[in-house]
Amino acid sequence: MYAITGITGKVGGALARSLLADKRQVRAVLRDQAKAPEWQARGCEVALADMDDAASLAAAFKGAAGVFILPPSEFDPQPGFPEARRVIEAVRAALIEARPAKVVCLSTIGADAPHENLLTQRTLMEEGLGDTGLPVTFLRPGWFMENAAWDVAAARDEGVLRSFLQPADKPVPMVATKDVGATAAALLLEEWHGARIVELEGPVRVCPNDLARALGAELGRTVRVEIVPRETWEPLFRSQGARNPLPRIRMLDGFNEGWIAFRDGGRSAIKGTTALETVIAQLVEAAGISL
Repeated sequence: MYAITGITGKVGGALARSLLADKRQVRAVLRDQAKAPEWQARGCEVALADMDDAASLAAAFKGAAGVFILPPSEFDPQPGFPEARRVIEAVRAALIEARPAKVVCLSTIGADAPHENLLTQRTLMEEGLGDTGLPVTFLRPGWFMENAAWDVAAARDEGVLRSFLQPADKPVPMVATKDVGATAAALLLEEWHGARIVELEGPVRVCPNDLARALGAELGRTVRVEIVPRETWEPLFRSQGARNPLPRIRMLDGFNEGWIAFRDGGRSAIKGTTALETVIAQLVEAAGISL
């Protein structure tokens, strides 16, 4: 039986569906009882747990052949990342108590970045779980292609993709969440010892110009890239409600300046199979746009 946290999200859901299709037993680790019937109907066991509650997590992980950890994302963290530290402490204690056979944890490209930024939350997670004595795989995917969901409306209405990634022709490792979930499922079925890192990106790297072209092709109109000047980021993010925008700004700097990257330039990274065009078509459909 495989215990899956974050099962209601895109990655966790794809992982669970992959395991179920392979006739594996799945325990859905949920925070909300109201979401249990959907997963019970798919044949899953259900365990209720909060990601910062070690006791409930340990009970959910007990007896598992494998556990998937999907840490919650905090996009506007307090200084020092106290939110992430609470989760890490609880997850670590639960794993040590429950002793599942193996663990796959969703990390990120840039978990080994030399400068503090938004992704440092995953650096802390790797540090906290890497010495539990359990077999642990840290899966480091690239930038999610599905982040382009934020660009669909402006592309449709204005023919513009406003990009924080820059310059517009610089390719970035991106990957579809479907491929992340499928890779995590495959990793959970492997056997290994100690802690290891697996990096994952899509079949080809993607620059903002590629995103604009894919959106334009799907929407049937020309879409151009408009670079968002860096000096406007902080007031913009604060106007959107951010209290501590510096970690997000530094993450974007890391991609643009090249210090958020795969260890060997991606030569050892697993390559997903889902094309950017497939993801963009799904995002446009999900937005309910009639062409």
